[in-house]
Amino acid sequence: MQEDIKGHIHPISSLIREANRIFAAMGFTFAEGPLLESEKYNFDSLNFPPDHPARDMQDTFFMKGDAPEVLRTHTSNVQVRYMEEQIKKGIQPPYRMVAMGKVFRNEATDITHEAEFFQMEGMVIGEDITMAHLRGTLTDFFAKLMGGQAEVRFRPSFFPFVEPGLEVDMRVMGESVPEKLRGKWVEIMGAGMVHPNVLQAAGVDPKKYQGFAFGGGIDRLAILRWGIDDIRLMHSGDLRFINQF
Repeated sequence: MQEDIKGHIHPISSLIREANRIFAAMGFTFAEGPLLESEKYNFDSLNFPPDHPARDMQDTFFMKGDAPEVLRTHTSNVQVRYMEEQIKKGIQPPYRMVAMGKVFRNEATDITHEAEFFQMEGMVIGEDITMAHLRGTLTDFFAKLMGGQAEVRFRPSFFPFVEPGLEVDMRVMGESVPEKLRGKWVEIMGAGMVHPNVLQAAGVDPKKYQGFAFGGGIDRLAILRWGIDDIRLMHSGDLRFINQF
């Protein structure tokens, strides 16, 4: 009699499922967007100027065709698409949206970089949304995801689609937290208050509504969570790696 063979969940899939459960409990709605994206949604609607370096061939995978298309460089394209869809349905904010998916960057691969990887994207829009709501959301999320007590700190940065823009560091304490991560500040994602131009591009009134957005690499969170030494193992298809999870 043949024994039942059980499969193994890929660490990225496992982390996405867990993150989705946490965000669902916070009242977030799940959203998706296309991997092959127009320049409008990947750049223009996100307030990228025409001469921004991200539009260069050495940074982005452009597809041949009559209408310029790219392999999306971030999951931020889902922000504008989601708001636009809600407005078309006649649904005004508040919005709480989270998206998980693969993105692509034209860069050399090494132990911490891949040309394709996964990102998570979150956005909250309303009449009285502040930076304090962003801090509280991320503190709660990281504490639950990493199984400890979390702190977050913000450092000034720049992203075209938020103003002000921030880099987010986290520090997690607790016995169940991986030793290499415990108590250490780790740069984990970018965030900020959604730029008024992005709201306007999606049809949301920036004079009435405001909100925050955040985005970061799921692969990086998986590396920290399980102490994985090389990000390239995530996409190798090597069952010796997958079977450990």
